[in-house]
Amino acid sequence: MSQVFTEVSEPSPLFRRLKRLLKGAFSIFCTLLGLAALTFFIGRLLPIDPVVAVIGDNASQEAYNQMFHQLGLDQPLWKQFTDYLWQLAQLDFGTALTTSQPVAQDIARVFPATLELATVAAIIGVGLGIPAGVLSAMYRNSWFDHLIRFIGLLSYSTPHFWLGLMGLLLFYASLGWTGGPGRIDFIYEFDLQPVTGFWLIDSALSGNMAIFRNVFGHIILPAAILGLSSLAYISRMVRSFMIEQLSQEYIITARVKGLSWARCVWVHALRNIAVPTLTVVALSWAWLLEGAVLTETVFAWPGFGRYLTNALLAGDMNAVVGCTLLTGAIFVALNLVCDLLYRLFDPRTRQEDQ
Repeated sequence: MSQVFTEVSEPSPLFRRLKRLLKGAFSIFCTLLGLAALTFFIGRLLPIDPVVAVIGDNASQEAYNQMFHQLGLDQPLWKQFTDYLWQLAQLDFGTALTTSQPVAQDIARVFPATLELATVAAIIGVGLGIPAGVLSAMYRNSWFDHLIRFIGLLSYSTPHFWLGLMGLLLFYASLGWTGGPGRIDFIYEFDLQPVTGFWLIDSALSGNMAIFRNVFGHIILPAAILGLSSLAYISRMVRSFMIEQLSQEYIITARVKGLSWARCVWVHALRNIAVPTLTVVALSWAWLLEGAVLTETVFAWPGFGRYLTNALLAGDMNAVVGCTLLTGAIFVALNLVCDLLYRLFDPRTRQEDQ
């Protein structure tokens, strides 16, 4: 009787999926709400007067009071916060005090530049980091392994702004191998017709190879500096994953049966670390989007990080909160994608739904 009762009362797979979906949606909502609340109240506690940031120090008291009321700062703090949450629910981040444009419009204008820079950096980090990590595990404690670990240590310990300055001095000012600050030289700026916002793609679509080479020359140095940190992180994690796999019994059995060492590593072991490696790559790409602030400042890159830096220096809390929420939403979305990839590639997680 107890067995029959257990079988009848056990929830169905559809119910478990729905429950997990609702739990995940509630977790995402709480995360974004907490992020909005934390950023909003920190912005109100900072010793920065948003009214002065808009009208300047020399405005009259009457103009100050009028702008104070216009910004809603005369309302109780809880009322300001609830009004702001209502605006966020309508995807309205307010107006940027520094540009007098909607924050959403400003972000849509600058974000493609950062997305392009971070994507090229991620391609460099993934394209070099995964093979470097696999080879380090294959030839553990060899000179190559020590070299990769030294490069990783160097990239973690060296500030990016210093690498950027040294890179500009060497490869741009001295050797002339790369472009200088900005996304494109001034002489080509008005010849490029933006279509997608990604200037590498737009310049390739234009068919003008001179413009494409110029855009590529400008992006390759900052992307390589950003990609160096990504390379170090990805190679270190892949090396750790691979060393664990190479000590498993199935690798030893395959070697005893005569399978080549390279096939064991690049086919069987690498396939088994695909899922955690995807997670590392996704999070690394998100960190590149967030960590491009100093690099964009050094290279005068008109992207998301530079926009956020200028907003912080000017006390533009509408822009700061909007950028912070976007960054948080990117991390939440990538974590959700990683969870879906786990369930897609790992059969053990799919068995939980059955």
